[in-house]
Amino acid sequence: MSAAKQALGELGERIAERWLVARGWAVLDRRFRSGHRDIDLVTARREGAGRGRTVAFVEVKARAGDGFGGPVAAVGWRKRRELGRSAWVWVDRHGRPGDSYRFDVVGVLVRGRRVWVCHVADAFALRGWP
Repeated sequence: MSAAKQALGELGERIAERWLVARGWAVLDRRFRSGHRDIDLVTARREGAGRGRTVAFVEVKARAGDGFGGPVAAVGWRKRRELGRSAWVWVDRHGRPGDSYRFDVVGVLVRGRRVWVCHVADAFALRGWP
């Protein structure tokens, strides 16, 4: 991966994190690693009295242009499988009874000084996931 692509990815993750925090999400983990796989962000939000929290495993897709399709389309079945495997490890280490889990995708489009964010909540489901 080129240095420019890596820098854009890191910028996208920072923008996505700020965007989610501004909307009430708490960041539990950044770049959680499990072997060679990683999850860009793990976020959580309380869902009300007596209920647990919702934990979202967030894949961030940053682009400098929109010629490659939307953010969810960029997360293919292999990446979904890897996210699921890493998420199981995270839940095993940090999960709490009553938590619910989902997979989100945040697309960040950066054009010069203009930025657009597209948060797709519950973007995909995995077979066998709680």
